[in-house]
Amino acid sequence: MTTAVVVGNPKPASRTLAAATYVARELSGSEPDLVVDLATLGPALLDWTDETVAELVKEVGAAELVVVASPTYKGAYTGLLKLFLDRFAGGTGLSGLAVPLMLGGSPAHSLAPELTLRPVLTEIGGTVPGRALYVVDAQHDDPAAYADWLAATSPLVAAFLGARA
Repeated sequence: MTTAVVVGNPKPASRTLAAATYVARELSGSEPDLVVDLATLGPALLDWTDETVAELVKEVGAAELVVVASPTYKGAYTGLLKLFLDRFAGGTGLSGLAVPLMLGGSPAHSLAPELTLRPVLTEIGGTVPGRALYVVDAQHDDPAAYADWLAATSPLVAAFLGARA
């Protein structure tokens, strides 16, 4: 199984990256094969002819499991993540499971990943197993913050990926 993580936090090596990597590891049982920390790509994201970004889009699109993560900004995901997701062709860009994950300052934005990120991931071809995941930023490194979601979603991921094998 190929697992990828895409993180749209403008700060490199962020808590969002740590959370996404944790979720990918818990769902797949191993470290992700590909980690795309969009903050490290800088202006290349604005250049539609950039070959590095084009290759990352291709690799992420082919992954069987992709955790797509962002901090919550103004009730939605970041513009940095939007720049990357805009590169995917509608309906065929992603070929596997896509897990929407957002971190935020309080539970007030807990519907943000379900309302803003999930529709985009399904529009570009991803299959979202279960509900989207929202984690309060202060709890990003607490396994208990993920436990209920993982208990509900891990069997769906295993069943889907097992059926594809």
